[in-house]
Order: sequence, then C-alpha cells, then structure tokens
Amino acid sequence: MVFHPPVAICAKAGDAGKYKVGLPAWNMLLRGFMAGAYIAMGAALATMCSAGIMASDAALRYGAASAGFSQLITGAVFPVGLIIIVLTGAELFTGDAMLAPMAAFIHKISWMQVLNLWVFVYIGNLIGSIVFAYIMAYGPLVSFDAAGVATVTGFGSRAIAIAGAKVSYVGLMGMWSAFLKAIACNWLVNLAILLGICADDAAGKFFGIWFPIMAFVSSGFEHCVANMYFIPAGILTQGFITDPAKINAGLNWITMFTNNIVIVTIGNIVGGMLFVGVLYWVSFRKEIAALK
Repeated sequence: MVFHPPVAICAKAGDAGKYKVGLPAWNMLLRGFMAGAYIAMGAALATMCSAGIMASDAALRYGAASAGFSQLITGAVFPVGLIIIVLTGAELFTGDAMLAPMAAFIHKISWMQVLNLWVFVYIGNLIGSIVFAYIMAYGPLVSFDAAGVATVTGFGSRAIAIAGAKVSYVGLMGMWSAFLKAIACNWLVNLAILLGICADDAAGKFFGIWFPIMAFVSSGFEHCVANMYFIPAGILTQGFITDPAKINAGLNWITMFTNNIVIVTIGNIVGGMLFVGVLYWVSFRKEIAALK
C-alpha cells in the first residue's frame, strides 16, 4: 500500500484546492449537487440502519440495545457518502473549507476565488441534499395505501426524531454547543480528506476516510451538509402526520437555519480551515516551499 508523507499530503491538498477554485461556476454547482446527494445517501442509510435500535432508559436496564450501539451503527454506515465523493470527484463544502484555504496559503490564489468556490458548492450541496430528502420522504420513510393516504413508517419516525434533535439548539449555550460540535466534526472530516489524499490505492483511501468519519458521526458532531439532508427529510416526512399532538412545531424550514445550519456552517469552516488547514500549513510550510 503506497502512502505519502505529511509534507506531500499538504502539498497535494493545496494543488487540489487550486484546481477546484479554477472550475467554472456551473461545474462547481453541478459537482456540489452530486456531493450533497451522496452525503444524503450516507445519511439516509444511517437513518435506516439505526431505526429501532434506540432504547429507553427503562429498557436499558433489561439489556436492550444501547444508545451507544445505535451511534456506532449510524457512524459505521454513514462514511459511504464521503468515500463516493472522494473517489468520484464531487465537491463537498466542508472539504473545500480546508482545501481552498490551503491553496490560498501555498499557491497565493485570491480569497475571492476561495469564497466563490464556497458559495457555489454550498448551494449545490443544499440542492442535492434536499432533492434526496424528497426522494426518501416520498419513498421508504412513508407508505401509501391504495387511496394514496400516507403513513409514516418506523424509518420515517426515526428521520423525524433525528431532525427534531438537530433543531433543538436554542439559546446562547445551545448555539455554543452546536458550534463546538461543528468544529470537532470538520476537524475529523478534513483529517479524513488528508488520509484519503495520503493513499494512492482505493483500499487505502477507503479505510483512511472511513475511520475519522465514523468517529465524527458516532460522537454526535454536527455537519452542515449532512444536516441539509437530515432536517429536510424530517420536515417533509412530518408533513404526512395528521395528528397535531404528534407534530413537532419547532421543526420547520426556519428553525433548520436559525437553530442549526447557520451556526454549524460557521463551526465547520473554523474546524476545517483553522484546525486543519492553518495548523498543517504552519507546521509544514518550510518543507512545502522546499518542494517547489
């Protein structure tokens, strides 16, 4: 298994970022759409596989499945999205939060180019995630009878519960918690990106990506693009519930942004750009300069 030393990984990350900012806007948008859908596929799989595993505190005393086991299952299957993205060349905003700044540090590209990439990829990620959320909400998360009446499945109930938890960050300390979870998330995501760059073969990239992503999901951290799927999937599925007593009024398109996406996006930028991009650039800048 061929792998590259740290200084070569940093240089390759900068080269990748330089390539990405040079893409035309329509291509950034298209590749962003694909990446949003791929992350949504992993998130949907995590929802399906973890449904029914969560147990109440009372059930835990009698040996039922634990919440920790549910988190492990969720984390174990979620990485498929990022693996597809890395191996097929799609564009993920949270990865570009590190790769584009690395290009700015190494190749001295403008920060306007970095911002341009972020904007178009972010929009593409959002559209792709919501499109796949619609597919899931009208697919396996509900069932329809002959008259076309929908019933939320157990998988749909799990999707609604996940979405409800995602918009539960209220107040100053709630926002601070979401912000810290977002930093930790993208710290791990971009370490996964670097490990993916480290290996030249598909198997090496697979395992390099899988472990950090499994760690972030199992730890309950917050990823803005994954949440672009999780929350809309819950909102759309909840729309099929007719009993007002079972509807979470706090789960809607407004709280999606005010209680999660905005603060998580900022935290993801800090986690990727500062805790990976800046730290590695400062650590290896002399060695990177020597490679030129």
